[in-house]
Amino acid sequence: MKTINSFLAKHIKGDKYLWAFISLLSIFSFLPVYSACTNLVYTYGGDTTVFNYLFKHAFFLLIGYLILFISQFINYKYCYRLSVFAIPIILILLVLTLIQGKKLDGVNASRWLSIPIINISFQTSSIAGLVSFIYCARYLSKNNKINIFHSFVFLLFPIFLIIGLIFPANGSTAIIVFVSVLMILFMGGYPLKGLIIFFIIVILSASIYIYSVIKLVETNSMNRVNTWISRIETFFDPKSNNSYQMKQSKTAIFLGKKFGRGPGKSVLKAFLPQSYSDFIYSIIIEEYGLFGGVILLFIYIMILFRIIVIATKVDNYFCTLLVLSVGFPIINQALVNMGIAVGLFPVTGQTLPLISAGGTSMWVTFFSFGIILSVSRMIEQKQE
Repeated sequence: MKTINSFLAKHIKGDKYLWAFISLLSIFSFLPVYSACTNLVYTYGGDTTVFNYLFKHAFFLLIGYLILFISQFINYKYCYRLSVFAIPIILILLVLTLIQGKKLDGVNASRWLSIPIINISFQTSSIAGLVSFIYCARYLSKNNKINIFHSFVFLLFPIFLIIGLIFPANGSTAIIVFVSVLMILFMGGYPLKGLIIFFIIVILSASIYIYSVIKLVETNSMNRVNTWISRIETFFDPKSNNSYQMKQSKTAIFLGKKFGRGPGKSVLKAFLPQSYSDFIYSIIIEEYGLFGGVILLFIYIMILFRIIVIATKVDNYFCTLLVLSVGFPIINQALVNMGIAVGLFPVTGQTLPLISAGGTSMWVTFFSFGIILSVSRMIEQKQE
């Protein structure tokens, strides 16, 4: 026991509360993922079992913890320097993703980029979002007096391109990145006039794109735009015949009542699409009740609290912005996922951080937490 404690004290650095919350969510994730993945077995059948999906989830978590463990030792200065070089790289990857137009199980999934030969796919939009947040933190910390024209050229234009390249294939992620960037810019003291202009430009550009696709184009882009329109119409008209997902989600929540049906006893997991990822919060409430759903929300709020504590303790302005920039979007995504499950937002493809089954998004989340823990480790070293 002493050997384990000694190892943890030597190698696990940074905020211990944050470590605890991350571990708690990761360990708990096995229960809803194991339960919800019966939907995948029912859908695809074959020789695949629930344990196959559970082992896959365990593998993703293991790699995620390896990323978390390594990234906690990364000096924040590398994030500062590399963010500039990462922008053109991520722009190229996003263009390649759109060109490739990869399909998964016969369904258009152009948000994924496939690497030839080794046959590995990853979601470039998740990485692009993180790069954008770090780049914003760097620019805001480097420029005390922000010139709007200069910032539009060297800050907002690259971010605009990233959002624009994400938007056609993954509109919900583009919106979350956009909102998160606005939050970061506001926290970093960016001029309000510039924020308003940037907001108007992005909204107008998105509107022009949607109008152009509807009027002029008949491709996969048209399918995506039709999906967005259908989801928005369904959101404002719950009686629509297209609201199957939301009906199943709300039914699962209703069946959960106060304390749930019990672990693994969800009925709706076999009927609710994406019950292992986008709608896993509904399954959690069905099995663990309103009590379990509130506890989960409370843990995310506590994570937000620890992020704010770490950001306010550090005396380096870039580190403060860095922690907030990579931390807030995680909480934003969690709140959006929960809000969708209970009907507060239109249906999107956003996972629940550290809980939903997945790969790229989970690893980016672990890396983001690693950056936060790295800054926290620096604070501890200065206090010693």
